[in-house]
Amino acid sequence: MNIINNKTGWIEVICGSMFSGKTEELIRRVHRAEYARQKIQVFKPKIDNRYEKDHIVSHSKMKTPSLIVETANNIHDQVKYDTEVVAIDEVQFFDDKIVEICNKLADNGKRVIVAGLDQDYRGKPFGPMPELLAVAEYVSKLNAICVKCGNPANRTQRLTKNKDTIVVGATDIYEARCRNCHEVLS
Repeated sequence: MNIINNKTGWIEVICGSMFSGKTEELIRRVHRAEYARQKIQVFKPKIDNRYEKDHIVSHSKMKTPSLIVETANNIHDQVKYDTEVVAIDEVQFFDDKIVEICNKLADNGKRVIVAGLDQDYRGKPFGPMPELLAVAEYVSKLNAICVKCGNPANRTQRLTKNKDTIVVGATDIYEARCRNCHEVLS
């Protein structure tokens, strides 16, 4: 019996609220792929100007080098032919084209790992995440710990009155909250 030798790609989504360890998990998977001597490219959106410019960095200060891109198309244009693993942090900041790009990369035999918020500060689905969750072969939903009551937190509480959907920040303007402690500020 012959076994098909074509490389099969797939999409892995790591999602959850802020402070749930999404970037940390993405970096952990990247480091495991490096240990396996796989060729990896890591991307992050230009809008994410926290911490270091040329690295993705977790809130716990774990980091790995990354390329900065403005659009999903920039990722597609920069992925090398021999790259085996494509990792993308803060995927919720990209437009819906990111879903098509991730599918194309997976169809071309690449392992695609994305991390991002699945809900915005209002508790609503965030950007392209619902569609990515639908097409992914693997989904890891992480919880933080609610800063108010200590229960599992799957929501991100914005502490400012800014109503823009995208406001980049960390502990200065966001907290992890559970369903019961989360408030949508008006």
